Amino acid sequence: MSYKVVAVTACAAGIAHTYMAAEGLEKAAKAKGYTIKVETNGAIGAENVLTEADIAAANLVVIAADVKIDPIRFTGKPLYVTDSNAAIDDAAALLDKAKAEAKVFGEKGTKIGHVQIGNDHKKVNFFTHVMSGISYMIPMVIAAGLILAIANVYAFQRDDLGRIVKWGFDTHTAMGQFMSDMFQVGQVGFKLMIPLFAGFTARSIADKPAIAPAMIGAYIANDAELLHAKAGGGFIAALIVAFIVGYFVKLLKKIKWPKLVQPIVPIMIIPLIATLFISILVFYVIGQPIGTAMDGLYSWLTWLNSHSASAPIVIGAVLGGMMGFDLGGPVNKTALIFGTAVFTDTMAKYGVDGANFVPQTATQAAISVAPLGVWLATIFFKKKFSHDEKVAASATLGMGLVGVTEGAIPFVAADPIRMIIANVAGSSVAGGLAAATGCKFYGGIGSPIGTFIGYIEQPIPFITWILCVGAGILVTALLIGVMRKDDVTMAAKLVETKK
Repeated sequence: MSYKVVAVTACAAGIAHTYMAAEGLEKAAKAKGYTIKVETNGAIGAENVLTEADIAAANLVVIAADVKIDPIRFTGKPLYVTDSNAAIDDAAALLDKAKAEAKVFGEKGTKIGHVQIGNDHKKVNFFTHVMSGISYMIPMVIAAGLILAIANVYAFQRDDLGRIVKWGFDTHTAMGQFMSDMFQVGQVGFKLMIPLFAGFTARSIADKPAIAPAMIGAYIANDAELLHAKAGGGFIAALIVAFIVGYFVKLLKKIKWPKLVQPIVPIMIIPLIATLFISILVFYVIGQPIGTAMDGLYSWLTWLNSHSASAPIVIGAVLGGMMGFDLGGPVNKTALIFGTAVFTDTMAKYGVDGANFVPQTATQAAISVAPLGVWLATIFFKKKFSHDEKVAASATLGMGLVGVTEGAIPFVAADPIRMIIANVAGSSVAGGLAAATGCKFYGGIGSPIGTFIGYIEQPIPFITWILCVGAGILVTALLIGVMRKDDVTMAAKLVETKK
């Protein structure tokens, strides 16, 4: 039986040294009669990825990298860590030294369990990629939104009696000029956030080479002047661009490029080809139709909100209910993405005064209702919950306070019908009330503490948001208590779902 080695190589730039180190290890191992598999972490992303089976069968693990590589997946295996130069200069000597000096990673006898490193491709789906893009976009949304909101306060010019007479910045004063500049900064942020979203959504699909083409394509798709159209394509255009670029780059990565050009494939060839491809596609095929369609949709939503008193409440209640339906599943994510899309697009197109806050505000008001409703139910109806359930509910409190809807999943799994009814009802109440009272969620945390963390414009500062979200939490808690059986088997079901 041959000696089996697995290795990971990486350099800071992710170009030449990564592949030179891998080639050196492969040649040295072959000369020694070893079996080897080398995973390269270059600018193109991870290639020849080591599987669990590869690692399990290995007698030795070598990491030859100039950047940090998480070693957790090599727990229990003899591990030797060095830099890429060691593998390039004398790979044979490196293998000998590694064989003699490698230490077993992790304490002896410690059971780590299955740890997911990077993307688990069996679990990655549409929403995984989209939420990855949104996670990178959120800091820019919050920063740009807060700057716009603060600057906008100074744009309302008043007369001697304190009445607002017009909107605009008095640039004759130092503060007026500064706030005018800050307003422009906020607008730049909203102009860039959609290409940023597209870039990192594409990165989730095809890694680093997809970022630049997706960002450029999304920028073009959102610039009405470049498209020679009435409006840009907004968030939906960026989403389409991101997926087209992501899978196109993934296809390009499968090509067996000549060895001579491999070092420049991820930084020059793939980005160039993908950028040309998506630019032509946006300019001459998808740009104008999407722009026209999205402009019509957002104009209709804005008209609906302005001309129907009940429209914001209905929209808020529906989207809020969707947030409580499957707790982080497709329905929940669809509502969240829709809310973010409407907010970012209308803010970029129409500014603070014309932006449609209703969908995003409703989804954020509802995001913490399910976990906090469960926790509150265990407080109000103590006799209906076992000790283990009360302990589990304390975890849902922590997750709910930071806006993690998934905290209530174990309870829903144990009693799905009643819990879904309670969660949807309470989440609808929170979303509908937030919309009805005119709250405007710019950014932050959607739970009750979000009124202090981030920026939420509301009729009564701090109080309105807490009351809207709190009403939804109370409805969910009461419904859980009323519908729940005094049955100790509920605790057993909960324990089973957590195993």
